Amino acid sequence: MKLHTNIIGEGKPFIILHGFLGMGDNWKTLGKMFSEKGYEVHLVDQRNHGKSPHSDDFTYQVLAEDLKEYVEEHNLDKVVLMGHSMGGKTAMLFATTYPDLLEKLIIVDIAPKYYRPHHQDILAGLSLLEESDVSSRQEAAKIISEYVPDKPTQLFLLKNLDREGKDKYVLKVNLKIFKEKIDNIGKALGDSKVYEGETLFIKGENSNYIKLPEDEELLQTHFPSTKIEVISNAGHWVHAENQKDFYDAVIRFL
Repeated sequence: MKLHTNIIGEGKPFIILHGFLGMGDNWKTLGKMFSEKGYEVHLVDQRNHGKSPHSDDFTYQVLAEDLKEYVEEHNLDKVVLMGHSMGGKTAMLFATTYPDLLEKLIIVDIAPKYYRPHHQDILAGLSLLEESDVSSRQEAAKIISEYVPDKPTQLFLLKNLDREGKDKYVLKVNLKIFKEKIDNIGKALGDSKVYEGETLFIKGENSNYIKLPEDEELLQTHFPSTKIEVISNAGHWVHAENQKDFYDAVIRFL
């Protein structure tokens, strides 16, 4: 599958994978900042997200294979790979399957364990949005707010709206497949999967996706060369909520 991408800068390849219901564009500001440090930053839309094609297949196996195709198509070698949330799950599987293609791995606020489905309210709000034939962003925001009270999350979700014609908005994401395959989003990394290369796990202080110290042993089992950084004043969207400290932690690791 030919993934949509936005490539910023020149230098060492640095691929960033967004989270569930996100897109590469969410990382544009940080992408520019990393490019200024001598990286060619690839902001990739994973399948069924952003401007990448839709398909009925949606597993981490398939997302990791998409990424391998992308790396080969762009002739990339010794890549720095960073993934947030769902993108982190893709990155973990990719790293443990194709370790020779990577130089370093950065996982943002997700662990290799199983997470039970917890996006039902968001998917319900987006479903209503899809059915409502909205003609303005204000109208869309009102619908979403009934299901998702958190303002930053509302704004994040509304990035998935695309104008179609003069007075019509449509969703870019493949909502039908997300609802059918919601169990796949929280899948654990396989027990035998190990990546020996340098790895950084970044946790938002106020997020409970990674629990410390409970999850530390699990991280070390799959990623023996792990460092863990906790970013203060940040939740699950750590890169947006405390951009400066997040950026500094990544640059230190690189």
